[in-house]
Amino acid sequence: MASLARVIHDFQNGELSREEFVAQLDSTLVTEGLGPTQLLEMLGTAHRKAPLPEDLYIEVRRRIELLRVSNVAAGGEETGIQTTVEIPSVVPAGAGRTGASASTANGIHAAGHDQIKGIGDTLNNRFVLEECLGVGGMGTVYKALDLRKLEASDRKPYLAIKVLNVQFRGNPNSLVALQREARKAQVLAHRNIITVYDFDRDGPIVYLTMEYLSGKPLSQLLRTPGYQGMPVRAALPIVRGMCSALAYAHERGFVHCDFKPANVFLTTNAEVKVIDFGIARVFQRPEEESDATVFDPGSLGALTPAYASPEMIEHREPDPRDDIYALGCITYELLTGHHPFDRLSATQARNAEFKPQRPPNLDARQWRALRAALSFDRATRMPSVTRFIAEFDNEARAEKSGTLAKAGLAGAAVICAAAVAVFAWRSGPSRHSEAQVAAGASQGASGEAASLPAQTSGTVAAATSGTEGPASGAADAASANLPSASASAANASAAFVAPPPPVPKPALTLSAVTPVLAQVPCSALSAATQDHTLSVRGYLSQRYSVARLKDGLMALPGVDALKLDVAPLADDKCDTVKALAPYWTQNWQAGHVAGLQVRPPSGQLSEGDALVVDVSTPGYDSYVNLDYYQLDGNVVHMVPSPRAKDNQAPPHYAATVGSAGDWVIAKPFGSEMVVLLITPAPLFDKPRPEAEPRADYLRALDTRLAQIAAKYGRDRILADFAPITTKPHAP
Repeated sequence: MASLARVIHDFQNGELSREEFVAQLDSTLVTEGLGPTQLLEMLGTAHRKAPLPEDLYIEVRRRIELLRVSNVAAGGEETGIQTTVEIPSVVPAGAGRTGASASTANGIHAAGHDQIKGIGDTLNNRFVLEECLGVGGMGTVYKALDLRKLEASDRKPYLAIKVLNVQFRGNPNSLVALQREARKAQVLAHRNIITVYDFDRDGPIVYLTMEYLSGKPLSQLLRTPGYQGMPVRAALPIVRGMCSALAYAHERGFVHCDFKPANVFLTTNAEVKVIDFGIARVFQRPEEESDATVFDPGSLGALTPAYASPEMIEHREPDPRDDIYALGCITYELLTGHHPFDRLSATQARNAEFKPQRPPNLDARQWRALRAALSFDRATRMPSVTRFIAEFDNEARAEKSGTLAKAGLAGAAVICAAAVAVFAWRSGPSRHSEAQVAAGASQGASGEAASLPAQTSGTVAAATSGTEGPASGAADAASANLPSASASAANASAAFVAPPPPVPKPALTLSAVTPVLAQVPCSALSAATQDHTLSVRGYLSQRYSVARLKDGLMALPGVDALKLDVAPLADDKCDTVKALAPYWTQNWQAGHVAGLQVRPPSGQLSEGDALVVDVSTPGYDSYVNLDYYQLDGNVVHMVPSPRAKDNQAPPHYAATVGSAGDWVIAKPFGSEMVVLLITPAPLFDKPRPEAEPRADYLRALDTRLAQIAAKYGRDRILADFAPITTKPHAP
């Protein structure tokens, strides 16, 4: 997560819109890892260099002050010097300033500016905005606490709220848009579509309430560093969920019109939820009303070029096949890790005669289905979502084939039973009565109810699988004097109907576990399987409970026993974990060939203690990179650094770093981390400063690791973490 200074800088340079600035501000203040006093100083410095609009400056300052209030309310205390930063006047010279400045300093927005809502604010004295979940084309989504549910002791008092963007709020049709989204989403009540409750307004603020989902969007999975796709078997549950949602919507006359990875949500319970039908347009005109006659969401121009069909870009009438094109792009990206047309728009790719390459893990039938979904022409594109999943889902086809095979065996059993009955009929003295038994035997073999009375003997009952039905008078007369030969024949016919074999327990594979672990936010997790026992180790965000992780893993097919060795991580480490988790997982999947251990092993260090770590390297020549991620948002480069320039290591090398007291624990104190990164080549061509902002370093690191992985292979990059806890020296 970028620092507050970086977010302000990006806004001033035009890289962030007003809404994006506000949304990133919410996340930054929470994850910055600094106290309100330090944040106010940072705000003042940035504001003096390039003044923010007055109302935005006041808003940032107000939210920082809210952090101080919430910290004290939680039992903490803020230390340091209270700072006061003068707000430069944006009023024209001579206009004068009155008590309005004092009012705005207390959180009242300046006249003439649109009101902004963010973390800490309350809507309609009921919904408290607690966390920013994302920014979309129509608005910003927050996690909110419903005070009414809290008062009623509801076990799930949280929901999600979409607050309409300021510029969208200015659209005369904005309220109509939100009302239409609410109504459409309520009509689309499906387990793979997010549940929308209602829409409302608080003064000028218009918002939509919906169910709160815990997990992450598919886009976050696809952007994971080093992600190169997943096996078809692991991807199929996600593809099925997307298809199920779209097919349901299409059957009811709706096209999503902005289907993309960011609008596919993967919950922590391994569910797929399609979100944001905000610009969905009706392609079938209901007789009672047509939304397009009142308001056409397409007029907002909200579409995503990389996933929009050529027809959408050309502003043609919406069609379900527009969503199928987007579905094809997402499925291809899910399987391969990259967009089928290198993120070109459909019209650009069509003009360049771009042809996607067949993913190596697809069979011929699957590839035909996916290629048809990616067609630039509606006429040759896959005609329906139902048809696409029927062709693409090879597991479903295999199950269907197995069902047909079982039906064939059952038919053979019926034929055998009939043959035995015919033999008994020909050899018995009473052909008419035994014909009744033969009919009952054949019905019993086929699983149908036989027309035999309740007085029938036990052997006949066995032939009919124990079923009873209404009997005719002729059947009663025949069954009253059943000869032993016919009973034997009936019993013999039953022997041909074998009981179904026991259903084998599904195998437990890493390919089924990996996607579930990838959905866990702010985590670094590694799994191992043995028979039906799953072992998972690693690090997990403090906000994501171990119990929730356990429930999700135990729900996987084939898991009988679960072993967890998971340590908590502070939330301010999420950006670091997100960047390096794939390499940490690679290290542990390879057998923990690169190791990092802090002294003492408990990781508990006090002010004045030397930071000492033991390092071990894999069985090949490598380069050691050792970094200390401090609580103040900086990264100290321990190796290489001016104190330890040489970082090249031979195979299976072991060393101790810091024993000379080069790095000593000092404030601020709290949860920090040391990271070992092993690379097959020097990480950077030039020495970096001994300490630098974490956000700057992670950006450079992400770019360089991608280059090294492309040249040497991703498996040659390894990482290990060592969380530490620092505290003041005891008096």
